[in-house]
Amino acid sequence: MVCKHCEHQSPVRYDTFDSLSLSIPAAVWGRPMTLDHCLHHFISSESVKDVVCDNCTKIQAEGTLNGQSIENQRTTFVKQLKLGKLPQCLCIHLQRLSWSNQGTPLKRHEHVQFNEFLIMDIYKYRIPVHKSSQNELNQRHSEETTPGTKDGIAVKPSEQPSGTKPVFMNGACPSSFLMSSGTFPLAAFPECSSPVYLYRLMAVVVHHGDMHSGHFVTYRRSPPSPKNPLSVSSQWLWISDDTVRKASLQEVLSSSAYLLFYERIHSRVQHQSLELRVEE
Repeated sequence: MVCKHCEHQSPVRYDTFDSLSLSIPAAVWGRPMTLDHCLHHFISSESVKDVVCDNCTKIQAEGTLNGQSIENQRTTFVKQLKLGKLPQCLCIHLQRLSWSNQGTPLKRHEHVQFNEFLIMDIYKYRIPVHKSSQNELNQRHSEETTPGTKDGIAVKPSEQPSGTKPVFMNGACPSSFLMSSGTFPLAAFPECSSPVYLYRLMAVVVHHGDMHSGHFVTYRRSPPSPKNPLSVSSQWLWISDDTVRKASLQEVLSSSAYLLFYERIHSRVQHQSLELRVEE
């Protein structure tokens, strides 16, 4: 929470969560809805009016004579949610319940695109850096990593180091989020070229039916081989009650997910996983 008048930031408050419940924002015509859209909608800032600002009240009190008491100063605050600590197993719930103008419950059936791998770095809360230190870091980063430069010197596209690939954010190029409506004004995220919080999809729960009745089915990875219990199987299974059959990854990614279960890949194996996906 940051006061828009004096820019004073309230202490960060941490709340625990078991699953990350994401609302599905309004669709933009001609553009597919993605999991990143839902995540960015979750962390997007919002204005909260008529909030008592202790700092504004203190400043106002210091300007009065003889310590005269004053009323609490109310201003508009900017509120933003981010993830303070990411779990080993991340459960994401897509809210498919909506309400009609008549107040009756409706189910949202649209497909939300998601990928086998999920990068969560930009949704993670970071302790603010001192302004002077941040300026120094920004300048250093601009000299070292700005696209179209090499060692801080501008180069032509044909002279850029060979083998480099554009950074993709969860299956979509970050620049694709620069939507005409301005809903998600995102720039490229250089830190995601070597993500710290990289997740692999492990299971998906799908609900068939409407808000009054239906049936749940599950997609999940096949159990690992007994000879290598730490391995991750590439074979997917479709499970409905006592019926089990094999499924392809493409079938899984095409489903209308209700719950998504991702497992974190730690640094010693995540780079290898990314390289494998790029080669494919």
